[in-house]
Amino acid sequence: MALKILICGGGCAGPALAFWLARSGHQVVVVERHPVLRATGAQIDLRGQGIEVAKRMGLINAIRSKLVDEDGVAFVDSEGKVHATIMANKTGKGAQSLTSEYEIMRGDLVRILYDATKDNVKYIFDKTVEHFEQDEKEVVAHFSDGSSDTFDILVGADGQGSRVRKAILPPDSDPYLRLGVHMAYWFIPRAEGDNNIRKSYSCSGGRMIMRRTHNATESQVYFTLRDSTPNISSIHRASIEQQKEFWTQRYHGSGWQTDRFLDGMKTTQNWYCQEVIQVRTNTWSKGRVVLLGDAAHCPSPFSGMGTSASLFGAYILAGEICRSPKDLSQAFSEYDKTLRPFVDEIQKMNPRLLRYALPESEYGVAIIRWIMWLICVLHIPQLVARYSSENRGGWLVPDYPELQRNEAME
Repeated sequence: MALKILICGGGCAGPALAFWLARSGHQVVVVERHPVLRATGAQIDLRGQGIEVAKRMGLINAIRSKLVDEDGVAFVDSEGKVHATIMANKTGKGAQSLTSEYEIMRGDLVRILYDATKDNVKYIFDKTVEHFEQDEKEVVAHFSDGSSDTFDILVGADGQGSRVRKAILPPDSDPYLRLGVHMAYWFIPRAEGDNNIRKSYSCSGGRMIMRRTHNATESQVYFTLRDSTPNISSIHRASIEQQKEFWTQRYHGSGWQTDRFLDGMKTTQNWYCQEVIQVRTNTWSKGRVVLLGDAAHCPSPFSGMGTSASLFGAYILAGEICRSPKDLSQAFSEYDKTLRPFVDEIQKMNPRLLRYALPESEYGVAIIRWIMWLICVLHIPQLVARYSSENRGGWLVPDYPELQRNEAME
């Protein structure tokens, strides 16, 4: 039974779902609010279940061809002296370390997913779903250009600020777990000494800085700030100039290469800042509308599993839809039942550990450096990689015979 399915969001989760549904014979439309493919963003990675799903999609070689050359992460002090280094586990066996074997720029992964689906999926850019209504037979979507259309399913893959999610949850619900942490990232020109080892620098005041290098001309800068002040969240809604001024004031004179990074901030064309949150809801669907990826269960950047969870969730949702196309209530129930234990696992986060990882005092920073040094001296990262499973929480990727490989899509 072929269904007509509308997916809101053309990032990673939406096209990944479209991949499986289209090659299973369903009619899929993806609407994206940006005027063109939003193939931008910072460095992301694949781990565990995300790697396995990419292999089943037949896209792992395309992903390998675009990998960022990052060999590990080094922890430095204010003078740039390295105190500890954790290398990536690139053996193909065991768990990934802080750096995954599959590091890739978000834009490259978005392009790979788009190229794998564009011939079988209808993409519509510069358009949004303004509102919708549904009954037991169909969903009627009303678009920003004044048009409307009917679908069997509407999927909200529209990110952590999902408008689709807002429409199906009770008006007084708050799906956000705020962690009291804020981040900004931007690109700067690559300089001598920017190599394929990520550098991480902690300083007092709950601050951390990372530098990563992803190509021959550019490096990425990440500022992370722990601050639970009630009004600080408003900075992310301010103008870019106000955002940059905020981060400059908080980090000026912080040591290491901070001055260089702040200078690069002034002229960067790639700027983004956000509050670090998790999305937690008791339900991922209502009637014929279902949530996917960050719209359903954003785990926060600290989990390292956001992209992998999106690919894993897209695979499971597609499998359940194809298994029960005539009973969407059953399909969405099984999607929730199968994926939620995994999501609960990757969303486990102890706020106290965040406070320890982003200490307020110089003494706390010194302790963090000493701990990282000891961990490396004892070869703990190598032992974890060797004796731990790459499948987070032990959840294996299920088999769905309904999602048969179609070589024409490879």
